[in-house]
Amino acid sequence: MAVVLPDPDTEFGARVARRLREDTTAWLTLTDPARTPQPAPVWFLWDDASSCVVLYSQPTAKRLARMKANPRCSLHLNDDGTGHDFVVLTGRIAEAADLASAHQNPAYAEKYGGWMVGVFGSAERFATMFSVPLRFEPASFRGD
Repeated sequence: MAVVLPDPDTEFGARVARRLREDTTAWLTLTDPARTPQPAPVWFLWDDASSCVVLYSQPTAKRLARMKANPRCSLHLNDDGTGHDFVVLTGRIAEAADLASAHQNPAYAEKYGGWMVGVFGSAERFATMFSVPLRFEPASFRGD
C-alpha cells in the first residue's frame, strides 16, 4: 500500500508531520461485526523510517478481532476545539510481531515513558498489559 501524506513543504503538510510526531493521543476507529464504527483513544508513535504508526494493544482488546475481520480503519488526530486543525488518516492495521515491546522501543519509551510509569506504575507493567504491537499503514488523509 502506497503511503499518501500531504506534502511536508506545505503549511498543512508541515502541521500534519508535526502532529504525527508530537500529539500524544489519537482515535483509532475499526468496525464491529455489524459494521458500526468503534473509535477508541490510543497512544501512538509515528515511525518515519516505515511511514507507519506504531501502537500497542491489550491482548484481550476487541480491536484485535475487529482488525482481523476488517483491517481497514482510520486514525483521527483531535481538532483544535473549534472543528479545525483535524487530521484523519485511513489505511490498514495489522499485528507487527517484528516490533519490540513498548518499553524496549526507544522512541515509544521516550514519548510515553513518564505516562507508562505515572498511569501503570512502570514501563514494564504497561508493556505486559499492552503486549500486542500493531502497525497502521496510512493510505490516504484528509483534514483542515
